[in-house]
Amino acid sequence: MTSSWVSGFKAYAERRVVMVLLLGFASGLPLALTFSTLSAWLAAEGISRKAIGLFALVGTPYALKFLWSPLIDRLPLPGLTRLLGRRRSWGVLIQALLIAAILGLGSTDPVREIGLTAALALAVAFLSASQDIVLDAYRVEILDDDQQGPGAGAVQAGYRLAMLASGAGAMLCAQSFGWFAAYGLMAALLGLGMVVLLLGPEPQVKVSAATQERERRAADYLAARPHLGGMRAKVVAWLYGAVVCPFADFMTRPVWWAVLLFIIGYKMGEAMAGAMANPLYIKMGFSLAEIAYVSKIFGFGATMIGILAGGALVTRLGVMRALLLFGVLQSLGNLAYVWQAVAGHDLWALALCVAAENLTAGMAASALVTYLSGLCNQAYTATQYALLSSLTALGRTVFASTSGWLADALGWVDFFLLTTVVTLPALLILPWIMKQQGRVASKPC
Repeated sequence: MTSSWVSGFKAYAERRVVMVLLLGFASGLPLALTFSTLSAWLAAEGISRKAIGLFALVGTPYALKFLWSPLIDRLPLPGLTRLLGRRRSWGVLIQALLIAAILGLGSTDPVREIGLTAALALAVAFLSASQDIVLDAYRVEILDDDQQGPGAGAVQAGYRLAMLASGAGAMLCAQSFGWFAAYGLMAALLGLGMVVLLLGPEPQVKVSAATQERERRAADYLAARPHLGGMRAKVVAWLYGAVVCPFADFMTRPVWWAVLLFIIGYKMGEAMAGAMANPLYIKMGFSLAEIAYVSKIFGFGATMIGILAGGALVTRLGVMRALLLFGVLQSLGNLAYVWQAVAGHDLWALALCVAAENLTAGMAASALVTYLSGLCNQAYTATQYALLSSLTALGRTVFASTSGWLADALGWVDFFLLTTVVTLPALLILPWIMKQQGRVASKPC
């Protein structure tokens, strides 16, 4: 038993898993700059809770990134793709544009030019979502099957390190040097991901026999219709392989529609609570420094424990059982916000709230990333993972955008009680998915 735990942790030291850790850092860095850190900036400037809640909508690209993922998955960049390969070329280009957008966002004044702030926040979110398309595909493709679990833990660890930097680090920097300096520092840190891509390998694409057969049928169809020759045939073939095949492949999975519903709801409660966490802390009278030290730095330790413990338990329990257990714990973790709302300006209550929420969220995140990675066909990694991760972003965008109105209408206590139960439908459908998939697996060939 002990040796299995030790071997599980040793996997985190493997070279490609370490690369995934650093890419997870690059992936997580922009999110807080358009979400929790931005909400703290807006709250500190006196922007209303309703307006802060609406800013959650700038994260809409995370929910819609599957729409342009086929372009990033299959479209070559002139010159750059030949030099770096399809994954690394797109990654480096997007990261360069993202650095510029973050600098632009940090230079705005939300009080006087709220529209410009929102537009640049949207640009950062769009480029960040596009970066995720590349980095998620790159992670899945460079790791072996037995590295996917540790890889999920590593990407979440890097992601949370970035959230610490762009959360606590940005707020501490802003308190001393202003918000432009904070966002400028985050733009500089994003260069780390670019270095990893430039020095890392270009992954080899693995195509199954079923995938080859599906695309061969498309080629035969075009060959039998001469009127679809030339450029038209190339466009149709490209669209079929890049757009139709990834979704058609996914729809061959057992109860695929229920899987999609589960993914949408699994993180909804955490996202709604997270949108109002910093406004709650500021309303309770905590300073930016107190929020940074307790909510971000102390919370980081709790998150890392959750991620590492979650990664080890995923291996021992199995992905599906871990999803169910960690999902229940994640929902219960939101009750800590209720305690914080009742306790008011109490640092011990803040520490308890942060520890409970971050610990359980870290465990659930590791299980979910492992699950999503296992659902992907590596011939269509970028498109399929973008689709699945887009669905998880719905809770962080569309549903979280109502959090300001709900908090105003219900009050802090009732609002956070709502976030505790809103994930129940997803948790109730998961055992049924497990049962249905078990039936398919047990059928004789």
